[in-house]
Amino acid sequence: MNKKLWEASKTTKNKSNLFRYETFLSRNYNYKVSQKYQKLLDWSITNPSSFWSSVWDFTKIKGKKNYKFKYTKNLINCKFLQGSKLNFAENLLSKKNNTKAITFISENGFRETRTWTQLNNNTSKIIEFFKKEKINKNDRIAAYLANTIETVESFLAAASIGAIWSSCSPDFGTNGVIERFSQIKPKLLIIADRYYYNGKEINVLKRLPDILNKIKSIKKVVIVNYPGKPQIKTKTFKKVKIFYLKDIKKIKPKKIVFKKFDFDHELVILYSSGTTGKPKCICHRSGGVLLQHLKEHQLHCEINPNDNIFYFTTCGWMMWNWLVSSLSSKASIVLFDGFPMYKKNDLLLKIAEKENITLFGVSAKYIDSLRKLNLSPKSKYKFEKLKTICSTGSPLSEDNFTYIYKKIKKNVHLASISGGTDIVSCFVLGNIYSPVISGQIQNNGLGMNADVFNERGKSIINKKGELVCKSAFPSMPKKFWNDKNNFKYRKAYFSRFKGIWHHGDYAERKNSNGYIIHGRSDATLNPGGVRLGTSEIYSVVEKFKEIKESIVVGQSWNDDIRIVLFVVINKKCKFDENLINKIKKKIRLEASPRHIPSKIIKVSDIPRTKNGKIVELAVKNIIEGNKIKNIQALANPEVLREYKNLEELKI
Repeated sequence: MNKKLWEASKTTKNKSNLFRYETFLSRNYNYKVSQKYQKLLDWSITNPSSFWSSVWDFTKIKGKKNYKFKYTKNLINCKFLQGSKLNFAENLLSKKNNTKAITFISENGFRETRTWTQLNNNTSKIIEFFKKEKINKNDRIAAYLANTIETVESFLAAASIGAIWSSCSPDFGTNGVIERFSQIKPKLLIIADRYYYNGKEINVLKRLPDILNKIKSIKKVVIVNYPGKPQIKTKTFKKVKIFYLKDIKKIKPKKIVFKKFDFDHELVILYSSGTTGKPKCICHRSGGVLLQHLKEHQLHCEINPNDNIFYFTTCGWMMWNWLVSSLSSKASIVLFDGFPMYKKNDLLLKIAEKENITLFGVSAKYIDSLRKLNLSPKSKYKFEKLKTICSTGSPLSEDNFTYIYKKIKKNVHLASISGGTDIVSCFVLGNIYSPVISGQIQNNGLGMNADVFNERGKSIINKKGELVCKSAFPSMPKKFWNDKNNFKYRKAYFSRFKGIWHHGDYAERKNSNGYIIHGRSDATLNPGGVRLGTSEIYSVVEKFKEIKESIVVGQSWNDDIRIVLFVVINKKCKFDENLINKIKKKIRLEASPRHIPSKIIKVSDIPRTKNGKIVELAVKNIIEGNKIKNIQALANPEVLREYKNLEELKI
């Protein structure tokens, strides 16, 4: 433990945005430069008004800043830069020249780019269309789209006029989309005609009649054809006007006049995973999101003008919003759509090399897949421009930290990050001043008063507990849609500890000020009343070459909880008593005797959300005979049948 894997050189630190920011503070805020992250973090938490105001100035946000803050014990009512005005899209359309702004790459190799000039012009055309069709400020625009350039252009056009954007990726089934969009009553739907995944073409337009039948508020539909493919046409519908984006692109562009909106003006509605009930509609404010993203991009991820930013995501995940916001730092973004290992296990790494990616963002699961395939990308690619690798979605194990430095790139800043859809950003993430320690997220985000509490609400170090945030921050949700008196909002985050944001992650803060996330709180195991994190079992099981994937849950049994481990076995590998005993022995040795599963059962697949997160709670409910509250939230709900009424779990 506590093995240091990497630290930035003195030269790198001296050239960093973080150092420039400290220097900026020394000139304007009587702050003494130290190149010590903890000192800077403490200052940012102790002086929240000065800190968030300085981020606006340092990152050069376009808008009118008003230095007014309101702090209350009820964090929901806190206000940042109250009365400030800005236009989110104006800040993202940060250049107007013929250099590259966005690159799109499909799994089949189709590639296209947009220059900043083209991006501005195309956004202008969609704005003109919105105006003509009377789409106004606060109208909801629902997007059922693949991760393409057209999706970004449509989002920028929506933000430009003050409309509220909400998107789902086309891998969401019809019912999942209806369940989400019907709650927000959109006036306009923008829909892809198809998408591709692992070589298979899926027609999305076939779902349109069902959607229109169930969501009566949709009066206009824009159909976007998949890049590089001919347009699929649809039938006509009564009372609904159908448009094609290829026709909208024939509109003559005009210079965009950006109207300034309030700092707290609604920007996007994102959705909770929906695994514990109907998806919550989380409404985010434009100023808070922009401020937080600029801080994370420039001060934590060292994103600079002309960098090339890649994150493997769909537009149904908050990391899509995070990626697109990189444009506000005058960086270029690279979008990928499809299966990340289509015909080639190292497809994304090949893209990183070819596109000169500077920040490469993927999930912990993807990194684990590379390690298990025993790929050694550094023997094939140089990654000369690659400065930062970001990992999120689930905890990154120590083995995978080591794998990145041994097999991908030795001199790279590996930033494991953790936050959520709830805040469209991170509580804990990387920074260039601190060393990278195996298995740990480096520290709190600046201005984020995160901590770990025990059951009694006391701060703890080197012990597992609840991840909390003790102060308000600008990217807290403005509200939940259709939530009278913030009832659902307060219940989601403030019912556990009074006046403290309770995030629902089971975490540990180390002496180094780094963090280890041990999984979701609702998935912790309690055999014999002792609370155990699922990640401690996963980190052991991941090492077995025989095991492709696993999921661990606690089953109520004989007035206690017993641990049940389900495993997916790799092809050509045997599942037998010998392997079961090896797994148990390794867990005893590397975790503890308490972590040893009572049952280890072979399955063909693991249920997961659309964003690829495994869902322990759904498995726990199915094996205990409880109803799954929202099966539409799952990408592969059919696999749950395999977990139902298992004979092995009746004894």
